[in-house]
Amino acid sequence: MVAPVKIAHIVFRTRRFEEMIAWYEAVFDAKIQHQDPVIAFLTFDEEHHRIAFINLSVVEPGTNEPDIRHASGVDHVAFTYADLPALMHTYHRLKEAGTTPYWPIHHGLTVSFYYKDPDGNRIEFQAECFKTMAEGAAFMRSSAFENNSIGVNFDANEFAARYEAGTPIHELLLMPDGPPATLPPEHGIGTS
Repeated sequence: MVAPVKIAHIVFRTRRFEEMIAWYEAVFDAKIQHQDPVIAFLTFDEEHHRIAFINLSVVEPGTNEPDIRHASGVDHVAFTYADLPALMHTYHRLKEAGTTPYWPIHHGLTVSFYYKDPDGNRIEFQAECFKTMAEGAAFMRSSAFENNSIGVNFDANEFAARYEAGTPIHELLLMPDGPPATLPPEHGIGTS
């Protein structure tokens, strides 16, 4: 088994967007890497982001948290693998065991597979797209990231086939062309 090399970040859903950002800035001496009306990314070390906030007031306007899909709290926890081959090894191992990602996405910063555990907790397994955290942080401050801070959805089976066929890793790590990602219904945000 290939294990992740670190816990990368945690993402929270909140209706107190500005308050949460200010609290984490003060408590962790965190710096904002990117912020728009929907999402904010913060870091307190060399990682391009350690904490992120999804603004439910924008994503789910007018919803008064009637169920868990609309509730404030942890959205997901991300684990980083050493590289894309390690991530793909895990993808294949889990697929053989009957566990498939509900959301494969290329974030630009990472290639990511999102899974749900038996309780419905969302877990992101990711491989970094940049060689250094400084390059990733610079990407977060770029116009490309400003124009698409979520990424591009992709087909996991097609991606795996390209990987197995020997497509160079550096090509797989480049963000594919396509429209900005949409959250799948399984993610529970933006659905009713």
